[in-house]
Amino acid sequence: MAVYEIRVKGHLDGRWSEWFDGLTIANVEHGDALLSGEIVDQSALHGVLAKVRDLGLPLIAVTCFGPDQQEPTLRTTKH
Repeated sequence: MAVYEIRVKGHLDGRWSEWFDGLTIANVEHGDALLSGEIVDQSALHGVLAKVRDLGLPLIAVTCFGPDQQEPTLRTTKH
């Protein structure tokens, strides 16, 4: 199991946490929201990303903090 941080454009109310499979939601600078927490596998990750898409939230970055990684893996999208 790995810990992910998913950054999206737009603030989200904390009540969305349950819909996003219990991920923690933090609204950060520049009008972005950071969803973070453990995601069990790639299938679950794709499910969360589909929910981001369904809400029409622009995806900014996905960062994985895997159990065997020393440094986070960062994937960004172009604005």
